[in-house]
Amino acid sequence: MCLGIPARVVKVLGDTAIVDFGGVRREVDILLQPDVKEGDYVIVHAGAVISKLSIEEAEKTLKIWEELISALEEVMKPPVSESRSREEA
Repeated sequence: MCLGIPARVVKVLGDTAIVDFGGVRREVDILLQPDVKEGDYVIVHAGAVISKLSIEEAEKTLKIWEELISALEEVMKPPVSESRSREEA
C-alpha cells in the first residue's frame, strides 16, 4: 500500500518546491503539477506532488492524519505494568 502525504508548499524552485509536512520540510518534484504556488496544499507521493488540495480538503485530510498519528502513538505505548517494571529495574 502506498500513501500520499498532505503538505503545504513553502517555496517554488523551478521544477521543484519546498513543502512542509507538519514541521518537516522536504524538496519535492512538481513536474506533474507545475501550477503549484506558495501556500498551496498538495499531496506528495514518492517525492513528487501528485495533486493539489483545496483548503477544505487539506484541513480535513490533515485532521485525519493527526487522528491516525495519535492512535498509533497510543497503540505503541507500553502497557502500564511494563512501564512500572522498567522504572523499578
